[in-house]
Order: sequence, then C-alpha cells, then structure tokens
Amino acid sequence: MNVFIIGATGFVGGALARHLTAEGHAVTGLARTKSAATRLGSQGITPVAGDLDDRRLAVIEAAHNADAVVYAAQAGPRQENAVVQDITRTLTGTDNTLIFLSGSGVLVQRTAGAWSPDVFAEDDPFTPEPLAGHRKAAEDTVLAAARNGLRAMVIRPGLIWGPGDHGHVPMVYQSVATTGAACYIGEGLNTYSHVHIDDVARLFSLALEKGRPGGLYHAAAGETPNRWIAERVAADLAVKTRSLTPEEATGVWGEFGALLMAVSGRIRAVRAQQDLGWQPRHTDMLSTIGKERLRRLATPAA
Repeated sequence: MNVFIIGATGFVGGALARHLTAEGHAVTGLARTKSAATRLGSQGITPVAGDLDDRRLAVIEAAHNADAVVYAAQAGPRQENAVVQDITRTLTGTDNTLIFLSGSGVLVQRTAGAWSPDVFAEDDPFTPEPLAGHRKAAEDTVLAAARNGLRAMVIRPGLIWGPGDHGHVPMVYQSVATTGAACYIGEGLNTYSHVHIDDVARLFSLALEKGRPGGLYHAAAGETPNRWIAERVAADLAVKTRSLTPEEATGVWGEFGALLMAVSGRIRAVRAQQDLGWQPRHTDMLSTIGKERLRRLATPAA
C-alpha cells in the first residue's frame, strides 16, 4: 500500500513511518526542510517537500496520490482543522483511507491531581476538554467523511511512551532539576492511561488492514498514577518526593505542562481489541525508570 504520512518527522509519525516501511508498505512523508527530507530518505521513506501553510497544495496532491493518508502532525488549531477539511474534501468519494491521530487529551478531566473513577471506551459520551475543542472538531470532520465514500478513521491513544518520549516520566525527572525533588500535583493520584509507541504503530497497521469506515479506536495498555511515577524516580535518584500546588507546578513545567500533569485521562480500548484484534505488548511504563537519557534530565542547567 502507498501510505502518505503527514508528521513523518515527529515522534509518533516517525515511528509509524519506520514501522510501515518495515512491513513492506511504500511510505512517503511530509518534509518541511531539506534536512528533514534527507533524514526521511535515509530511512527508506520517500520525502514530499511541503508544509501545512504556504506549500499546502503539495500536501493535498500527495494525499490524493496515495492509497492511504495518516495525519500525525502536531499543528495549531486553525491550521489542523483547515488541513483536515482540505484532505477530506479532496478524498471524498475515492474510497481511499484516511487515519487521523488524535489523543485521549480530548476527554481529560481537570482533577487537580485527584483520582477520577471515570474511564471511557470509544463509544462512551464525554465532555470535551475545552483546550482540545479543535482536536475534537477535527475528529468529527474525519468521522463524518466516512459517510461520503472515504474510509476514514480516528485513533485516540493515551499517553504514548517509549524511546525519545516527552511524557510524564521525563517530566518528573525534569522536576528534580528544578526543585531537587520528584514532583507531582496535589494528591498525585490522577491517572493517564498509557501505551507504548510500538503498540500504537501496530494499531495503525491493523486499522489499515481491516479498520472500518467511521472507526474510532482507543489505544491503552496500563495506568500509573503520577505519585507512583514520582516515588520510583525519587528512589532511582535518591531524592525526596514533593507535592506541588497548581501554581507551583506552572513554575516547574510551564502552564500547559502543569495542566497535563494535573488531569485524569482514563480510557479503555474496547473497539481496538474487539474489532481489530489489537492487544498491547508493552504494559509497564515504569520499566523506563533509570534510563540514562532520563537521568540526564534531572541535572540542573549550568
């Protein structure tokens, strides 16, 4: 299959591109710069010169020429929705495949570090997180296109971890560099369902193979409260743990990082498992504790 990946130079899109190439697909990837094009080419991925702004026409043309399009970019709200609308209009009636990478951030709950009993499967109703309203709108655009001759799907993973990730475990290590302690917010019992990058890539493969038009698939392999992460990091570095107020957390992780570390986002991958036969192979996010790349994050800047 000829697969065009928008976001092929990013953490998730790059992993998808490498995985699909290894499976024998002909993969093309969007490259905004010459260096990005060179990097993709060295991995056996055909670069497409363009971007989501002034050179968007090249993106639309590449999407039209592909058998399947994967949107895995991290773009601004207006930009993302405009690109998704352009792609769905272009592909309407072609019976081609479009898979949109979303995330469980659309349904997180602001619990200020407290535990939430709420957990959401793909078909469960929820109140969208206001800051992720644009992402939910993009999801809706993609899923609506499935009614108009497009094999359109949405994949909504939890917190994605693996080599090179920037999720909760690295953020706790970073807090040691700033405060001298492994930090969490409030009670630290808020939980964000997580999934390994390799398992996300396998889910995309399964969706390409047998996903249904209008399919929405969650990806979740486990849950780890933030305080548990902090306790393991503290043990690794021989430091103490520390509970932060939301205001203090902003000074450590920035406004968006503090929000991310304070919410609950629990999901179940019911459709992914029942419809596609997906099962995660990596379930222990805490297995990354002690990696040298993470320990370096705990060193204060000179």
